Amino acid sequence: MHEQFNFAIEVLGTIAFSMSGSFAAMQKRLDPFGVLIIAFVTSVGGGTVRDLLLDIPVFWMHDLLMCVLILMTSIFSMIFKSLEKNFKVTLFIFDSFGLGLFTIIGIQKGLNVGIHPLICIGLGTITGCFGGIIRDILLNRIPLIFRKEIYATACIVGGSAYLLMTRYAPLSYTFIQIFTILLIVAIRTLAVKYHWQMPKFYGYDQTSEM
Repeated sequence: MHEQFNFAIEVLGTIAFSMSGSFAAMQKRLDPFGVLIIAFVTSVGGGTVRDLLLDIPVFWMHDLLMCVLILMTSIFSMIFKSLEKNFKVTLFIFDSFGLGLFTIIGIQKGLNVGIHPLICIGLGTITGCFGGIIRDILLNRIPLIFRKEIYATACIVGGSAYLLMTRYAPLSYTFIQIFTILLIVAIRTLAVKYHWQMPKFYGYDQTSEM
């Protein structure tokens, strides 16, 4: 049961980030091949970095299903584009759910190979965020994780809640996974709606340059 649900999470996360990457690429008016490439790196970027850090086989190189899933999702996104009027909202929805789903996957992968739970939170954050970082760099945008929005913090809070509940809460494993995913999505949504930001410890000067 757990393995089936974990597989469902991985499939849903791949679809969510593939949709996110596709819509981001279409915002920049890339051609179909460009949309496919951006969708692919968004979906597998974080998991690839995670697997390299864990020194285990990179997941998508041994799983043709995920590659086909990304291709089919990208094609669907390009067809759906003619009906979609608000790219920004759609991108946000899929990106938020992908963030929550992939954070869970990263934490579980770390726990499965015996990594310390605190490091697993970092692995979950990497899995959730790095695909979006690569996507934004390729699209010549400042990645969300480096901007004022609450992004990686949502992964850290959700990952911490996940580990605490699995250790101390008498709840089913499936419920904990679903709750964690929804918690991350809720933090992202509320942060954007109410303009929550991380505190800054420096002044802003329009004339300053990095």
